[in-house]
Amino acid sequence: MNEERYQQRQQQLKERVEERVAAATKTGGILIVLTGNGKGKSTAAFGTVARAVGHGLKVGVVQFIKGTWENGERNLLEKNGVEFHVMATGFTWNTQDKGADVRAAEEVWKEGKRMLSDPSYDLVVFDELTYMIPCGYLELDDIVDALKNRPANQNVIITGRACHRDIIEIADTVSEVRPVKHAFDNGIQAQKGIDW
Repeated sequence: MNEERYQQRQQQLKERVEERVAAATKTGGILIVLTGNGKGKSTAAFGTVARAVGHGLKVGVVQFIKGTWENGERNLLEKNGVEFHVMATGFTWNTQDKGADVRAAEEVWKEGKRMLSDPSYDLVVFDELTYMIPCGYLELDDIVDALKNRPANQNVIITGRACHRDIIEIADTVSEVRPVKHAFDNGIQAQKGIDW
């Protein structure tokens, strides 16, 4: 492709991008859902948390499913002012105690609802929230109501597989992470600093 033709194509692209930027006039918080069966949903959410902290924003994190094991993102981000509430029961197949799991989920959800009603939080992350609905640990209507009634400028990220369609419907951005290959499928153990 010659230089003149390349410049013409780039100018057309620039004009299309500038039109879209000019058309985006709304402001306010957004609801982001990171779902799908692939690895990287929580990692993407915590990348956004790091970005928010870097800009001086106030961030809260509620982690469902996570156990009491060391957590790299918490090790770093809590020192930088990010508030964490962790369910701390681990995987449901480990606890095998639905009553205790429900109580733990309700306890951290209560903290999450508090953050969702507080306009001082710029970003609230609900890591692995999607599992709480099909497991019967939290009520879908309560979650949707809290999300819909949060402060207008508050951003929320929800991660986890198989996000319920009612949450997807109210979300502003939904990304689905699709697995292509995973090291664990080849017998490679999860690694500190990479997987947790």
